[in-house]
Amino acid sequence: MTWMLERAPEQSHPLRLRELLDSGEALSVPGVFNPLTALIARKVGFDALYFSGAAFSASLGIPDIGLFTLDELTDAVRWMVRASGMPFIVDADTGFGEAINVIRTVRELEAAGAAAIQIEDQVLPKRCGHLDGKTVISTDAFVEKIAAAAQSRKDMLIVARTDVRAIDGMEAAIERGRLCKEAGADIIFPEAMQSLDEFKMYADAVGGDLLANMTEFGRSPYLSVDEFATLGYNIVIFPASAMRVATKATEELLTDLKRTGTQKEWLPKMQTRAELYELIEYDAYAEVDGALSLGSDRAYMDRRD
Repeated sequence: MTWMLERAPEQSHPLRLRELLDSGEALSVPGVFNPLTALIARKVGFDALYFSGAAFSASLGIPDIGLFTLDELTDAVRWMVRASGMPFIVDADTGFGEAINVIRTVRELEAAGAAAIQIEDQVLPKRCGHLDGKTVISTDAFVEKIAAAAQSRKDMLIVARTDVRAIDGMEAAIERGRLCKEAGADIIFPEAMQSLDEFKMYADAVGGDLLANMTEFGRSPYLSVDEFATLGYNIVIFPASAMRVATKATEELLTDLKRTGTQKEWLPKMQTRAELYELIEYDAYAEVDGALSLGSDRAYMDRRD
């Protein structure tokens, strides 16, 4: 039953994510960019989801350089978590400020239902981790942010993402990973590794729970979840894959619609009305609405048209 119509049993998304990590199985975690895609990911059987700052920025029509606000992020996360009822790893970019600001960021996102929060070490305005021109804060300043996050959370897991590999090399990335673990990070995310050997070297040197970013068109080689698992990574995110496919398909549909004036050729590729209503539990809303109307005989929309 949908969250809006039935009071869901109390559950801890952070504890559920921890259970998944402790299971010994590598987690395949897709990025979703709105509540509807979160419902689809749940339907097909994923156990955890990723809230991508890049995908969220793009959905707002802005680049991923830290332009959205904490309140905008928190509202979006709340809708995602409510709709899906699933544990989310939430990309909070640089934490919306210094260490003192990170405290508020952690508490707001944990209250919104996030299972984990990801904080990175870039300087604002940040850039995609697979682009040139990045700069990072000092190791001490980053460790201070991670410590502030760890000390202010209740149960939420802390993901420390470091972009320093592209700037100061592997040894600097390994050092930051180790120091962030000591500061309380639960998961270490080394961004933009450039080869299978680099992923393996990092995992051997840092250990613990590790997250790999399997984004498209970046610096990292295309590896499967099973391949990452053999290298020592137990979380693999696909942050923008669904958004890229959806936006490309939308562009192709609209181009064809503009050219031909009809959508008929696209019908076999569309989600049907019945499939959409099943996904969003339309009948459950209709049933509750009918009960609230105290016997009203008004008809509901036929789902078969």
